Amino acid sequence: MKDFNRRTLLGGALASSAALGAAASAKAAPSDTVRVGVIGVKGMGWSNLKAHLEVPGVEVVTLCDVDDNVLAARATEFQTLTGKAPRIERDYRRLLDDKDIDSVIIGTPDHWHCLMAVDACSAGKAVYVEKPLGNSIAECQAMVAAKQRHNSVVQVGQWQRSNQHWADAIAYVHSGKLGRVRMAKAWAYLPWVKTLAVQPDSPPPAGVNYDMWLGPARKRPFNPNRFHFNFRWFWDYAGGFMSDWGVHLMDMALLGMKAQTPASVMSIGGAYAYPGAAMETPDTQSALFDFGDFSIQWEHSTGIGVGPYSGRDHGVAFIGEYGTLVVDRGQWMVIPEMKDSVARTEAVAPIKAADNGLNKHAANLIDCIKDRSKALNCGIETAANTAVVCQMGNIAYRTGGKVQWDAQANRFDVAAANALMTPTYRAPWKLPKA
Repeated sequence: MKDFNRRTLLGGALASSAALGAAASAKAAPSDTVRVGVIGVKGMGWSNLKAHLEVPGVEVVTLCDVDDNVLAARATEFQTLTGKAPRIERDYRRLLDDKDIDSVIIGTPDHWHCLMAVDACSAGKAVYVEKPLGNSIAECQAMVAAKQRHNSVVQVGQWQRSNQHWADAIAYVHSGKLGRVRMAKAWAYLPWVKTLAVQPDSPPPAGVNYDMWLGPARKRPFNPNRFHFNFRWFWDYAGGFMSDWGVHLMDMALLGMKAQTPASVMSIGGAYAYPGAAMETPDTQSALFDFGDFSIQWEHSTGIGVGPYSGRDHGVAFIGEYGTLVVDRGQWMVIPEMKDSVARTEAVAPIKAADNGLNKHAANLIDCIKDRSKALNCGIETAANTAVVCQMGNIAYRTGGKVQWDAQANRFDVAAANALMTPTYRAPWKLPKA
C-alpha cells in the first residue's frame, strides 16, 4: 500500500503543482486496500472503526489510546470482530510515523482534534475526525489551513450529511415550495442526561497517561467528572451541547438556509436543570443567530424529552411562508400554512429514514481516498463553518451579551469575545498556524 499512499495522499507535500493536479485525479485500483489507524477507541472512535470495517477494501491495523484499560478491552473486541490482533500504540505520533497507514480516525476529546488532524495531514494521511471539528474558532481555521496546505482528504463526523432523508428534506427546502423561509429552529431535548455530582480530585486510574490525555489543555489534577464521556461538559475540552449536538442539527439548519456565519449572536442559559452540578457548560441554553434577513435559533435542555412539533426530542424546523418542514433523525414531513381554510402548499406525510448515515459516511471517505475527483459529504471547510457558528453561540453565552461578527476582519466587536476565539495551549504543545 505504500505506492498508493504516496500517490494519492502525499502528492501535496512532495510534488510540484503540475504533479499535484495529477495526484488529485489519481484513481486507485479496486484491489487496493486502505489501511486505517484509530486514535481514541472508547466512544465514537470505536463506532467509526466498526463503520469503516463495513467498507470493502478497508483494513484497520492499529489502535491508539492513552488508557491501557480501554486498549486492552478494544483489542480483545477487535480480534473477535476481525480474527486479527491489532497493533497497539499509546502515542498518536508513533501511529502517524507508520508509512503503511493511509488514513486515521480521530475519536478523542475535542481539545485534541486540532493537533492530531494537523499532524495527520502533515504526515500525508487521510483523516476522519470526529465532530465538532475543533474546540475553538482559531483551531478550526488552523485545521482548514493544514488540509489545504497538504492537499489532504479530511472527512468530519457529521454523518447526517450522508443520510438520504436529510438530503431529501434539504432539497425540499431549496425547492421553494415552503415560500420564503425567514426562520429556522434546531433543538435537542435530552432526557437521558442526569446531574453530574461534584466529586473530589483523585489520582488518575492505573494505566492512564493523564498528562497525554490533557495534552494542550491546562494542567490540573485528575477528576473523574472530566474523564471519558463527561469531558463534554467542561470548557477546557469541549463546548457542551451547543457544540456536541449543535454541530449535527445546526449543520442542517445552515445547509437548508445556505448560510455561512451570522452577523450577530446572543445566548442565554445556565444550570437550570441541575443547579450545583459539576458541569461548567449550560444544561439549558438558547442561542439566536441573526443573518440579516433570516434567523436560526438553537435550544437544548437536559432532563426533558418532550420537544416541539408533536414532542420531538430533537430536530430542525424550516418555517416558511407557505409551510413548515420538520426533520429529525427518523423522518421528515411538511406542515402547510393555512389561509382562508386553504393549504398554501402541499402537506407531506412523514417520510422515514431508511439508511445508515454513519456507514455511508465512512464509505464516502474511502471512495474519496481512492478517487480524488469525488466529493466528500462533509469536508473540512463545511464542518469548520458549522463548528465556528456553534462556537459563536457559546462565546455569546460566556460573554453574557449580544456579539457582532465582522467576517472580513475575522473578529467580534467585543474584546472578551475575541479572547475566546483562540485557546492557550500548554507547553510543549503549540497551536498550529492558520
